Amino acid sequence: MGHYGDGTMDTDMKIAAKPTTPLEDFVIEDPYHAWQKREGVRVLYEYVFGDLANVELSPWPRKGGAGAFINLQLPGGALPGDAQLIEIAPGKHSEPERHLYEENAYVVSGRGATRIWLDGQSPQTFEWQAGSLFSIPLNAWYQHFNAGSEPARYLAVTNAPQMMRLFRDDGFIFNNPYNFASRYSGNNAFTGGGKLFNRRVWETNFIPNAPDMALYGWKERGAGGINVMLEMAKSSLKSHISEFPVGTYKKGHRHGPGAHLLILSGVGFSLLWTRDDMSDLQKADWKKGGMVIVPSDACYHQHFNTGPTRARYLALRLGEFGLTSPASKDGWYADRSIKDGGWQVEYQDENPKVHEIFEAELAKHGAPCRMKAFIADCHGEVGPTSARDT
Repeated sequence: MGHYGDGTMDTDMKIAAKPTTPLEDFVIEDPYHAWQKREGVRVLYEYVFGDLANVELSPWPRKGGAGAFINLQLPGGALPGDAQLIEIAPGKHSEPERHLYEENAYVVSGRGATRIWLDGQSPQTFEWQAGSLFSIPLNAWYQHFNAGSEPARYLAVTNAPQMMRLFRDDGFIFNNPYNFASRYSGNNAFTGGGKLFNRRVWETNFIPNAPDMALYGWKERGAGGINVMLEMAKSSLKSHISEFPVGTYKKGHRHGPGAHLLILSGVGFSLLWTRDDMSDLQKADWKKGGMVIVPSDACYHQHFNTGPTRARYLALRLGEFGLTSPASKDGWYADRSIKDGGWQVEYQDENPKVHEIFEAELAKHGAPCRMKAFIADCHGEVGPTSARDT
């Protein structure tokens, strides 16, 4: 409350004059969706895919063949990254491109090669095949080639929505000359080598064969499972590979939306729910080549092996997008009980219907449950214990 020079108080509100002509609504076009429209490619709003090799695509000449965007539908149009399913025709290649969004790519089928380079430097080339996983260094030029006689299909998970919505300028995203030398200097190896750190962290740029990569014990996630946490090309995108034995299932846990779970081997299903009473429970069946995306925030999800072989998946997700320190240990909460402030539901705390559903599914396949060491009411046999034991 102000005062005039004569000591009186300023009590009148400063009301603007009412416009005499109609006003337009203030609208900001979504840069990411506008880019999608310009690309002219099919957009899929789904989160369960039976077989990525059979998903219908639309022409995408710039990528060397065909493709589709995969987006979640979340409140407020939120997008925790996107997925781009792309197929390169036999003998064809994509156009050279670079961009200020990060990208991890998994080869679904086929074989080929990728050439990566920086302005003023000689390119380097590495070969890939079905099962290969690699990361495109930020803003490096790259080009994919199909070296086979069959189509080559890959799934790329990116943070394009966030970057495009932040800068709102295609020129800045796709024609920025800056080289991120701290991430890629032009001679980084794409040989499949890397460095192992504590807590099963493997730093690399390229994994030649993710379905058969040797993994490490992770007893905290249950039932004799194994795992590796991946740090690729100094990207903020996160990924990991997990595997669990025949007749078992992992502990349920929850986190934000957008983790893309690509099934690398096995047959089974995932349960998805958000309510404590599981009244919104959904069951997503899967097999090798399928994919399940965690569809919403704080969504519980749990994975079950009902087949005769080991079950393995690759999880590709956005990461924290700068909201936490790079040195944060928040990811450690993935294997900590909700009772202790983590994200995980311990076996003894899970709803009994979880195990009932699992045993019913196993019965359909004529397979025994091997969870006796963890579930008191299990009608099956003793399988793995807290150690790796299949």
